[in-house]
Amino acid sequence: MGKRLTRIYTRTGDQGSTGLGDGSRVAKDAARVEAYGTVDELNSVVGMLRTHALPGPMDSWLSEIQHRLFDLGGELCIPGHTIISDAHVTSLEQWLDRLNDDLEPLADFILPGGSPAAAVCHLARTVCRRAERRVVTLQAQEPVNGPALRYLNRLSDLLFVMSRSLNRAVGVPDVLWQRPAS
Repeated sequence: MGKRLTRIYTRTGDQGSTGLGDGSRVAKDAARVEAYGTVDELNSVVGMLRTHALPGPMDSWLSEIQHRLFDLGGELCIPGHTIISDAHVTSLEQWLDRLNDDLEPLADFILPGGSPAAAVCHLARTVCRRAERRVVTLQAQEPVNGPALRYLNRLSDLLFVMSRSLNRAVGVPDVLWQRPAS
């Protein structure tokens, strides 16, 4: 178990730096901090999604995802540390296939929306894509665990399919993009 926080404020970041898990200090806008900060933001949005009534195993899947996102944040906070594995990516793929098998094939682009839960799921998807971009930025500067990047990529796909599944579960149609009249 890591350190227990007895005081929430330390004043060590008052000048714009923060401590990484290995004890080193970096600027609060460093690529590594942007990456794990966006993963933390994603975890918060997944938590918001879990406040909705979710069908089937979705809540347990999202609980598992929240724990893995916390692990991923820890991984990104400690240079050279790895936690996320290909097995985690495979789990997402299995859940994605399970949900997608029950959906109609896409013929049009989908806009975020539909039911409240699906709208939050779309928000999680877009934050996930941003987290993925932040990890790619970090990867251009320092080595990043390959499964971590694949995990975010697959998670955004799962969240897209999950949003469609959430709409279907409550009988709300997906919001289809309408082509402009020519």
